[in-house]
Amino acid sequence: MTAGPSDPVQNKGQPGLVSAALSGLCPRCGAKTLFSEPAGLAEECANCGLDFFALERGGRFVGVVTMLLALALIMAALAVDEWLRPPLWASLVVWGPVTVGCVIGALRIYKTMWVYHQYEERSE
Repeated sequence: MTAGPSDPVQNKGQPGLVSAALSGLCPRCGAKTLFSEPAGLAEECANCGLDFFALERGGRFVGVVTMLLALALIMAALAVDEWLRPPLWASLVVWGPVTVGCVIGALRIYKTMWVYHQYEERSE
């Protein structure tokens, strides 16, 4: 691999995939510029100019990730409903924010994983 010295994959002590996804770290320079929206990629890194859209072009399975997450959340909601029998308003108050947070988190992790994978493949 011919990655540069500031490549997060090459440097010891760099954060893992989850930390990189939550912080939005660029795969080339490590700046917090990967995301411009909660789950939307920036066009390019403001620090080093890496084109994120060119790396993310093949990430077509976002719908599959979202559907699998929805299935898991529905199963969890049904299990909690069977176990605790909360009122409808309590379920809405709890599961609304949990669903939004889980979807945003899962999309950030998936998109970061895809961009890092494509960056590694193109730098070889």
